Amino acid sequence: MNVAFVSSEVEPERWLPALRRALPAMRFEVWPQIADPSAVQIALVAAPPEGVLGTFPNLRFIQALWMGVDGLLADPTLPRQVPLARLIDPGMVAAMSETVLARVIDWHRHLHQYRAQQAAHAWTPLRQYLAADRTVGILGVGALGTDAAAKLVALGFKVCGWSRRAKKVPGTFCTFGADGLEAILGKSEALVCLLPLTAETRGILNAKHLARLPKGGCVINVARGGHVVDNDLLAALDSGHLAHAYLDVFDTEPL
Repeated sequence: MNVAFVSSEVEPERWLPALRRALPAMRFEVWPQIADPSAVQIALVAAPPEGVLGTFPNLRFIQALWMGVDGLLADPTLPRQVPLARLIDPGMVAAMSETVLARVIDWHRHLHQYRAQQAAHAWTPLRQYLAADRTVGILGVGALGTDAAAKLVALGFKVCGWSRRAKKVPGTFCTFGADGLEAILGKSEALVCLLPLTAETRGILNAKHLARLPKGGCVINVARGGHVVDNDLLAALDSGHLAHAYLDVFDTEPL
């Protein structure tokens, strides 16, 4: 069975030696040096250039090496009849949860404000809260959101989650649909976005939804830049409605 490794960002040397040892019966080739595209049955992909997967006429399976597949689904030439699987990486899940926890605690303990005070050589004690006084909302309770929710619950935070379909997460109030989103926003002092980027979720962090968040809260976007309407978020920060925003991603093109 022939396997094509197709990536514009990941070095094949990080993967292929181990894969060849584990699967000696398979023949691995690296795009663009594919001897016979018609012989390729499986594609291992990480940010493949648009159009490449459509050049394998006998492709039977696509395995993404990343957890997000929205970039693949946005490719109009993607062979829609071919099964597509994403990678659930325990290390990535743990790292993402740690990032979420770091941002939530930074806001909860006013650390971002104390850093600003330190830079200004000022000291003004701020009111402190227990974790149990705070509600963290998570948009997207898949593998990443479920793990982050469990760790936030373990720290004593109240946690609520919203997803496309009904979910059950221990210790977390979960809801779904348009009405469920309104309910989550109204109680989420810290709002974490872990959604996939789709036509339905693009721009979900907009003026209308940000206005529903309690005053003094924060937004944490570790999903995709396209979820945020930048000007709406800036307006919410400038007005003082939101205390802070943590953005790991941006909806901009590289310079």
